Amino acid sequence: MSQVIEQSHRGHLVERRWKASPTAPGGRAARRDFVYQAYVPSAIAEEDFLLLSHVAAASGDAELACRELNEDPPALASLEAVARQLLRAESVASSRIEGLVLPHRRLAKAAFSHEVHDITAQSVLANISALERAVALATEVDELKRQHLIEVHRILFEGTRDEHLGGVVREKQNWIGGAALSPRTAEFIPPPPELVPELLDDLCAFSSREDLPPVIQAAIAHAQFETIHPFHDGNGRVGRALILVILRRRGLAPRYLPPVSLALAGEADKYVAGLTSWRRGDEEDWYSVFIEAVHRASLGAGEFARRVAELQRHWTELAGNPRRGSGPLRLIDLLPSQPIIDVKAATQALGGSSEQARLAILRLEQAGVLRNTAVGKRNRAWECVGLFDLLDSFERELGPAEQTPRPTRP
Repeated sequence: MSQVIEQSHRGHLVERRWKASPTAPGGRAARRDFVYQAYVPSAIAEEDFLLLSHVAAASGDAELACRELNEDPPALASLEAVARQLLRAESVASSRIEGLVLPHRRLAKAAFSHEVHDITAQSVLANISALERAVALATEVDELKRQHLIEVHRILFEGTRDEHLGGVVREKQNWIGGAALSPRTAEFIPPPPELVPELLDDLCAFSSREDLPPVIQAAIAHAQFETIHPFHDGNGRVGRALILVILRRRGLAPRYLPPVSLALAGEADKYVAGLTSWRRGDEEDWYSVFIEAVHRASLGAGEFARRVAELQRHWTELAGNPRRGSGPLRLIDLLPSQPIIDVKAATQALGGSSEQARLAILRLEQAGVLRNTAVGKRNRAWECVGLFDLLDSFERELGPAEQTPRPTRP
């Protein structure tokens, strides 16, 4: 039996006994059983959420910024190219919050190479695949279900050294922060494992609602997911993917998904504090953090899209304004989504001969649009000039600050 301790209308604490190992290191105290308190969030699927007027107004402003981002695409810049780079920026930032730091150039080289030996790159590339699947689910399924979140989690770990963790809902108690061997000094202890499936089903039912402002719905769903912490690892990345699912599903971001993780990473302390406030029943504090992140991400993404278009115009001028339909101009259209390229990739993209592709690359190299880059031992490849600087600048302006993650145990 576990004692229930009421905490707030957002949830309650339950007492459980930790069975310590008689051989656990750390002295006599570490080998003693003890009672800990796990947090169980309240169900939200049918809850009525009342918003203060200033919260509703701020949420409306963030939604407007996101809609304007999607309704006013810049001239020249490819929608697909910008959308892909925004998704990659989201993945890099979401991974960085978890301590996986990877520059955009290194990520692009890893994505280009068929043999990825970089462990961090493997994880970030898997996160991109998980995000792409999550976004696809937003329009493919009528209702989000538990198995969909499990599928996204499985993809998150495909091809990584922790592949065995993918798609596995935890069956043991986990905790955040503190020591690795027990939750005695944990910063936060999520609900006991036997409660997780029902809580996930409730969360998915909530995420399929249509009666809440999209930004508020995404804020609540993310906070609830992070509170449940249903997996052994990868909870933060899947929880932030859920934000994009809701923004796309509710029609707020049909073209461009704002990189909300990038804005949250830039205010990492506020992000963690906001989630803590949510669990204590102070929804307004969490709403404020989240709404600001969506607003900043939407405005920043719009500026990024405009800069990509300007960069493409610059490339076109450097190349001597190639005629419409020519190989060089078609490569310029392609480069924002494929910033590292070789003759084989260019041939496939242009649909002509390898000689035509080689000549197009040569012209852009001579113009200063492309430059030789090392990718692996044998591949001769080129990277576009200026895009990685643009991505780095975008990241610095919107975030993120360096963040030391609070590890999930065990």
